[in-house]
Amino acid sequence: MPMGRQMEHRATAVPAQTVVFDLGGVVFNWQPLQLLQQVLPQHAHDSVSAQALAQQIFQTFRLDGDWAQFDLGLVEPPALADRIARRTGLRASEIMDLIDAIPPHLQPQPGTVALMEALRQQGHRLVYLSNMPALYADQLEREHSFFRWFDGGVFSARVGQMKPDPAIYRTAIDRLSLEGQAPLFIDDVQHNLDAAHAFGWRGLRFESAQQVREQLVALGLLERKAVLP
Repeated sequence: MPMGRQMEHRATAVPAQTVVFDLGGVVFNWQPLQLLQQVLPQHAHDSVSAQALAQQIFQTFRLDGDWAQFDLGLVEPPALADRIARRTGLRASEIMDLIDAIPPHLQPQPGTVALMEALRQQGHRLVYLSNMPALYADQLEREHSFFRWFDGGVFSARVGQMKPDPAIYRTAIDRLSLEGQAPLFIDDVQHNLDAAHAFGWRGLRFESAQQVREQLVALGLLERKAVLP
């Protein structure tokens, strides 16, 4: 089949869509319990103690919590460490060790990167919406060339809003030209997807890259031959 006709067939079979990616836990590794056991083994010596420590430190990322203020760009690392230390009894130096350990922990997930490449090759538009402190956002953008695949994105710290606050979805709609669209949003947190549904977005709960690939094929966004093993 001539290339032009083949591309025309592909465009008909798989209509172009906008796909919105969460970053931490979807594009990048994010395993906070594992991280706590590595960085603070004196406090997180097994999965049970790591879970309890995560709840203390991250406060389940609730919007009024200390770590959320970091995600919102309202507090710098030393002040964040002091806040958490006062509240939990941990040393501020221990919290700084955790803060410093996060960037090397946020490694790209190869399966998701391959999935993004497959979507891009089939003509879909990729953007991102992520709760991320500016410190980490800046470093990720510098270190990973696949950010050029994204046609824009929104980081929480840069807009002073974060998921699942409805305001950040409205900001994303405005900044990423999503008005009147029903983009597909891939996130690993259900309440973030639930908030997006209120704006007419479709959602896929990320569990693994392979699971998402299979769902994208079922939705008609990827041809089966584009799904990598």
